[in-house]
Amino acid sequence: MEPLTGNLLIANAGLFDPNFRRSIVLVGHHDEDGAVGVVLNKPFDVPVREAVPPLAEMVDADELLFAGGPVEPGSVVVVADFADPGRAQLLALGSIGFLPPEPDADVVTSIRRARVFAGYAGWGAGQLEAEIEEDSWVVEPARPADVFHSDPSRLWDEVLRRKGHRYDLLRVMPDDPAMN
Repeated sequence: MEPLTGNLLIANAGLFDPNFRRSIVLVGHHDEDGAVGVVLNKPFDVPVREAVPPLAEMVDADELLFAGGPVEPGSVVVVADFADPGRAQLLALGSIGFLPPEPDADVVTSIRRARVFAGYAGWGAGQLEAEIEEDSWVVEPARPADVFHSDPSRLWDEVLRRKGHRYDLLRVMPDDPAMN
């Protein structure tokens, strides 16, 4: 399988894990050793300024903290659009990448915009490939606008719309198929 870095993973209908149900995940890095990413469409109801005050200056005043995934939910992950992409710890897509855990001031000043996540999604060697093979995920190339979508609750619908009519049923399915 080609590396999936810079792609989106769209949770398919059979993926019932509550961490990923109806999720859109940005793959930040993928190779033979595994993959890491963040869930883009699961904001908490708490602003970054309250949850992680030291990071408040990197984001808009009312920017919410996002649930990045089930791995290390007490840790903070920052995805940013860098003026100098060489400053990213992991570069996912164009100038968009992951901030180093303890960035210096030069790195912070090179950020155009950022989003803050609690935790991340991670897969061991071969795990993501197996999940894709069993049809748990649909893959779609990411766009910069996906990462910083102004209305994350609409991201699911918009990404599936651009996949075409073949994905309409997945796009409109209820959260709980028993409610259909």
